[in-house]
Amino acid sequence: MSKSLRLSEKWFRRGLWLVAVVFAWFLIGLGGAVVGDLPKVENTLLVEDFMDPVLTAQSREQIRTLDQTLEDLYDQTERTRLQHQAAQSATRSARDTFSNWLATRHVTERPDQDAELIRRTKELDTLKAIERELEKNLEALEQQQYDLSQQRDNVSQTLNDEEQRGYEALYDARRAQELRIFLYRLAITLPLLVIAGWLFAKKRKSTYWPFAWGFILFALFAFFVELVPYLPSYGGYVRYSVGIIITLLVGRQAIVALNRYLEQQKQKESLPDAERRKELGYDLALARLSKSVCPGCERGVDLKNTAIDFCPHCGIGLHDHCSKCNARKSAFDRFCHACGAAA
Repeated sequence: MSKSLRLSEKWFRRGLWLVAVVFAWFLIGLGGAVVGDLPKVENTLLVEDFMDPVLTAQSREQIRTLDQTLEDLYDQTERTRLQHQAAQSATRSARDTFSNWLATRHVTERPDQDAELIRRTKELDTLKAIERELEKNLEALEQQQYDLSQQRDNVSQTLNDEEQRGYEALYDARRAQELRIFLYRLAITLPLLVIAGWLFAKKRKSTYWPFAWGFILFALFAFFVELVPYLPSYGGYVRYSVGIIITLLVGRQAIVALNRYLEQQKQKESLPDAERRKELGYDLALARLSKSVCPGCERGVDLKNTAIDFCPHCGIGLHDHCSKCNARKSAFDRFCHACGAAA
């Protein structure tokens, strides 16, 4: 078709296509901003929204209190352990000293040292008693620490169970929210697609066709790019099912359109040559001829063969002779290329 257009007309058409693309680009930007803000109509869901607030608050407060108590108890236990270790060290040192003193006493056998023996023995017993007391305190602290740890584990398990229940409810709620947001998007994009279909059918060749095509490009982008990625999956069942349904619908329409087109072509090919030529537009005929196909039936024809003046498939005239200079020319030319006479 471009071969039949004037040079200036070609550039004008390219400029109008640029207008259509720019118009579609601005519409896509506006539509993307609207579609992107649609999730804001829904509240942001958190797991706390689906947990028992009283139980959750009590459990977290208990865990905080137990953690603080365990921290204090741990510090106390460490101090007691250090004191116990110091007492053990003092007891060992005193026992060693006492053993050395006893060995010296056995050598000398001095009776005046009996009081010293009693005193040293009492000191050793006192250190041992302190050691045992610290050991008992340490064991009590460790037992208390163990009990508090068990209590904290129980409270943590209760909180974890509640959080697990909350996450399950949150998952279901978010899926429902995603479905609602998808329906919002569908409610916006589907009417745009319907309007685009009407523009394609009625206005794509009108005076203001760049705006019609710009809106069509925008609607296709909004539906297949802004909407389809957000189509709920549900394990693939929804998307595959929708794909099957769309394929069946589109395939059925394509089959019906093909059969309708073939029937129309048969009817056109049965008409007289002059009547068929009137129904063909000049630009359409030239566009088909430039592709080496018959303008009437759209089958391939060897137009370079000078012996072919009629289509061997449908019989429509392809070449004739000028009535003034008798030059062979295309039957669809408006003027003779040899003498300029009107065809």
